[in-house]
Amino acid sequence: MSANNILSLLFSTGRRRELQGAMYWPIRLYTATFSVWVIWAATFSRIDALSMTVIFLCLIYVPAFQLIGATDRSGPRATIIDWILSALAALCAGYFIISIPETASRISLFDELSTIQFIMASFLILLTLEITRRTVGLFLMCIVIMFILYNLFGHKISGQLGHGEISLGHFVDINIYTTDGLFGVPVRVAATYAFLFVMFGTFLEKAKGGDFFFNLAATISGRSVGGPAKIAVVSSALFGTMSGSPTSDVVATGSITIPMMKKLGYDRSLAAGVEVASSTGGSLLPPVMGSAAFIMAEMTGVGYGDIVLAAILPAILYYVGITIQVHLRSVALNLAPLDATEVPSLAYTMKQGWQFVLPLVGLVVLLAMGYSPTMVAVFSAVAVWVVSQFRGHTRLGVKATIEALSDTAIRMIGVTGACAAAGLVIGGITMTGLASKFSYIAFTMAGDSTMIVLMLSAIVTIVLGLGMPTPSAYVLAAVLVGPTLVNDFGFRDLNAHLFLLYFAVMSAMTPPVAVAAYAAAAISGANPLKIAVVAMRFSIVAFVVPFMFVVNPQVLEPFSSFEAFLVSAGVALACVLVAFGAEAKWDDWTSTPIRLAMFVSAVLLSTPGFTLKSIGCVGGALLLATALHKLKNNNQRAIMD
Repeated sequence: MSANNILSLLFSTGRRRELQGAMYWPIRLYTATFSVWVIWAATFSRIDALSMTVIFLCLIYVPAFQLIGATDRSGPRATIIDWILSALAALCAGYFIISIPETASRISLFDELSTIQFIMASFLILLTLEITRRTVGLFLMCIVIMFILYNLFGHKISGQLGHGEISLGHFVDINIYTTDGLFGVPVRVAATYAFLFVMFGTFLEKAKGGDFFFNLAATISGRSVGGPAKIAVVSSALFGTMSGSPTSDVVATGSITIPMMKKLGYDRSLAAGVEVASSTGGSLLPPVMGSAAFIMAEMTGVGYGDIVLAAILPAILYYVGITIQVHLRSVALNLAPLDATEVPSLAYTMKQGWQFVLPLVGLVVLLAMGYSPTMVAVFSAVAVWVVSQFRGHTRLGVKATIEALSDTAIRMIGVTGACAAAGLVIGGITMTGLASKFSYIAFTMAGDSTMIVLMLSAIVTIVLGLGMPTPSAYVLAAVLVGPTLVNDFGFRDLNAHLFLLYFAVMSAMTPPVAVAAYAAAAISGANPLKIAVVAMRFSIVAFVVPFMFVVNPQVLEPFSSFEAFLVSAGVALACVLVAFGAEAKWDDWTSTPIRLAMFVSAVLLSTPGFTLKSIGCVGGALLLATALHKLKNNNQRAIMD
């Protein structure tokens, strides 16, 4: 079997079925009603977290097997097996919902599981494994199974990686009847913050808010050199703040920007690579941040608002780096801007969609005022619905509103499956103490070298994130690697976990899987691995800036003091130097030495010592001025030729 066939087997997912026929309205009404219940439960009810998570997970599984086929070759209608799995999910839903009082009152490991409790828990674990395989792929399901096997048979391993014996009943009890496993933090976040912000994005998309943001991006950058590529950068960033998914961002914005770039002479791999790099970064932009910000708040105890504020500067630096690289590459390749007739004016753009600015402004203001993310997300979605009532051609009527509510639940099936799988892994790691064992391995390999352990953590996070949605990739890294960075190496919770989030997000474009690149390949027709390499080059700042803000914690609080501001300015200059060093080229022998010197200056600016920072700052400024001068002369000669 070839490598491509193996990758296809590991990462292919089930067919997403379009709602049609006799099941259209039953599933629409079920999922829409489910969404309304989530809104009520997350904002107004007094239901406890465990009960809400149980109800949410069990009910969302019921339509999942109808909507997602067993393989990518499944037919457009549900099979008998799909109906059996849906019925089994409904049976589990009924049992666990009825048993909520009993589950809440029993003492795990002290009260022995009854036969029916064990059987229903086993059914739920098997359903979780199957929905994980259908929505995320065989790879994640295999990872979960490996952790389960390690839990059950790890006591047979000698040495540091071994653990005490864990019976099957013990494993099932902890993972299903406590909040340490399946019904833990990942699914709880999916049932609240993530669901409601996805609903906000769905309502905005349904009301054609995406068209407004695309036109706004074209207005901002369409007239400059490489305008179409810059439109991809800006529009993907704007869309990413709402979608929080690299793959969906690629599909939504790339379906417009990639053909546009190809039409104007861009290489297929270049067009797709720019889109992948830009879309992936959307999961690092507040307020959604791939839904991982909410999980981070739960796991670290750091306020969601503090996480959002800390994430702003690194995310800006990421997009500044991409924009610089796209501009330099466009100049080098002499890529044309959009035709002036194709660029909408700012007045026209705002006239067509200024109303969509209001929900976003309201979202930011409410977060700044300290309102909970759940209330902010609900308010923002309602604000979009209200705004749409004043836009005749995109007004959300009863049918469109039901469809938006339904689409929210359907979109959350994949995220919920991945979060449930991550919950099983977390339960296993908690029982076996695997996180402390990773600490032992890290110390063995890295000694007391901070940089080596950070590089090891980044690699592990990328590997864990292969083919996974951002939330589950981050959760696995946070549970396995996070304690080592925080407890053993003394990094702050916020810095360490944001570091892990960056590499969890970057796994979406990292070979060999690069799910975002595969999505772009379907649109561009280019080789997905080549797209991934191009995207990684354009995203070079994203791979270095996490190391910078871990070594220089002040970067996450740039305005907390004058010293923090200077340190942040130095890191910003370092990121600019990295972007220039990756792309700037001119026609004399000094090109390579100056670019290499830029990387050295960026490293010096990233160190904690004042003297080295000063040398890096002065040297970097001189190198940047020299590079700009040479690029200007180079372009003038090209024009004359």
